Amino acid sequence: MAKPPFANDIRTLRFLAGEMTQAELGERVGVTRQTIAAIEQGKYSPSLEVAFRIAHVFGKPLEAVFQWNDGRD
Repeated sequence: MAKPPFANDIRTLRFLAGEMTQAELGERVGVTRQTIAAIEQGKYSPSLEVAFRIAHVFGKPLEAVFQWNDGRD
């Protein structure tokens, strides 16, 4: 089975940020809890703006939160 094109570390970062809930992150980013859940599970790729907002909440560069699988590994 092929890997999804994007991976992320949102769940880990939420845990490290005082066990922030999906709802709390969604509120800070401006999306619903369901959207955060779908992004975390790799079922939905966020817009570039939302991806940057998520990274900003955690004080991380984009590439520390999201990884792109180009299919070469």
